[in-house]
Amino acid sequence: MNIGKLLIIIGIIFLIIGIIWTFIGRLPGDITFKKGNVTFYFPIMTSIVVSIILSLIFYILGRFR
Repeated sequence: MNIGKLLIIIGIIFLIIGIIWTFIGRLPGDITFKKGNVTFYFPIMTSIVVSIILSLIFYILGRFR
């Protein structure tokens, strides 16, 4: 696999992640603390969903290799 194809695949993966991220946004399992003018946001559920999606994508890509 040459570097050009690898960069295209990585770009497509980032594009898919960006589209999914805009649709799922903040899920109910995400933790948000607000105290005064400080906000702490820890996206636990979003991280799990993105991890599952990436695992499926890499599994599918590995099968076609």
